[in-house]
Amino acid sequence: MAVTAAQVKELRDITGAGMLDCKKALEQTDGNVEAAVTYLREKGIAKAAKKADRIAAEGLCNVIIEGNVAVIYELNSETDFVAKNEKFLSLLDSIGHIILTSGVENTEAAMQVVSNGKTVETLLAEATATIGEKITLRRVQRVVKADNQLFGSYKHMGGRIATVAILNGGDDAVAKDIAMHVAAQKPQYLDQTQISADFIAKEREVLVHQAMEENAKEAKPKPQNILEKMVEGRLNKQLKDICLVNQPFVKNPDETVEQYVKNNKAAVASFVRLEVGEGIEKKDNDFAKEVMEQVRA
Repeated sequence: MAVTAAQVKELRDITGAGMLDCKKALEQTDGNVEAAVTYLREKGIAKAAKKADRIAAEGLCNVIIEGNVAVIYELNSETDFVAKNEKFLSLLDSIGHIILTSGVENTEAAMQVVSNGKTVETLLAEATATIGEKITLRRVQRVVKADNQLFGSYKHMGGRIATVAILNGGDDAVAKDIAMHVAAQKPQYLDQTQISADFIAKEREVLVHQAMEENAKEAKPKPQNILEKMVEGRLNKQLKDICLVNQPFVKNPDETVEQYVKNNKAAVASFVRLEVGEGIEKKDNDFAKEVMEQVRA
């Protein structure tokens, strides 16, 4: 019988399984939703739904490069212990190669890529059921360079932080140095031309208020023109701190990143930095309480 979109949605809401898995289950059970739930449970796919509300804020980031294309991505688990598991590490590698060869450029598209008859979404659901923790693909970015450019990549602590940089000129050692610096110093922008006028205006406003409050407490307040110069000085320092080219080079703080690459006949074209769990609000779990609740259940 023909499976309707409404049936697929109903089964997906119940089990949390992927759309293609739900469609296949309904086809195998002649559209019987209850039987389809059992089918998915037997396949180990529906078990992932029980973990759907958990927070996966651990895991690893990775970079895979092939020719002029790189993919940098984050695969999450609930605990760092699982992130060291061989099954997780194997999944991390295979997912990366699937993404790289597929040509997709973002997470949403990556989830629907099919490999050996299964979507990435299905592979993650199966891994969740097998490993016993919620496994999610959170961020995917595709990076492409020109033939005359160089990739530099770096992973810190096995992938807690992963970076990829593109250089014009230089050599592989310089490119890796820049990727390592990005991992260590966490720049937000390449240079000040990338910073929006709104961001600068808001930061200036904050610094003005800070300077006025400080000045009000002074026994001998500074004149307005001095305050304005002080604010601009603080603002310029702040903007330099968040721009890669202006940061002191991590291997030699006596020169900036811009000076370092220039001395090596290179220039930084772009960079991407991922750190595990950025922006995720983690739960403070009371494990003793959780265990006791399970014992009473």
